[in-house]
Amino acid sequence: MPSEPTKSGIVTDEASGDRQIPESVRADGSTRKAIKIRPGYRPPEDVELYKNRTAEGFRNRGKTGGGVIGAEGLKKTQPVETPAASAASNKNAKRREARKKAKDSDQSSSTAPGADSKPAQEEEADPEVEKERKARNLRKKLKQARELKNKKEGGEALLPEQIAKVIKINELVRELAALGFTEEEPTASTDKTTDKPQDG
Repeated sequence: MPSEPTKSGIVTDEASGDRQIPESVRADGSTRKAIKIRPGYRPPEDVELYKNRTAEGFRNRGKTGGGVIGAEGLKKTQPVETPAASAASNKNAKRREARKKAKDSDQSSSTAPGADSKPAQEEEADPEVEKERKARNLRKKLKQARELKNKKEGGEALLPEQIAKVIKINELVRELAALGFTEEEPTASTDKTTDKPQDG
């Protein structure tokens, strides 16, 4: 009685021990002869791959949950939350709660008369502050680029990224002008007087 065929299709006769690939019929109807397999030969399809438990555990470390290499064989108990994971989940839960409370309070305050005037003032101030901050950053970059340009004119060798900064001087000036600011940084006393006419 023949055994079950292996992956390569080899069947072993249990009485005699002979191994062969049995005859089969091709798609065109012709018959393929049976092929005898010599004793001891194992085709590549039938060779089991060596599995290194440590390497396998390392590859599957995210899937197993525990993350301990070689611990798949251990009996699994209830999943234990690591302190870091629980702290992060607690933090996220608190954030969600705070957002929900803020949303609820915004909805309730919008129905109350005169309550929405304060958030509106904050929203109006934010774009202004953002604009000033951007202008400050642009001025800082412009100052650095001009210093590098002076070094270059003085005969110092510059790095490629420094040369790129020097090239961008005109672009920085245009960005500042688009925001409605000048190249010179205003002093604290003249800040309010110089910015107001430019905006309006």
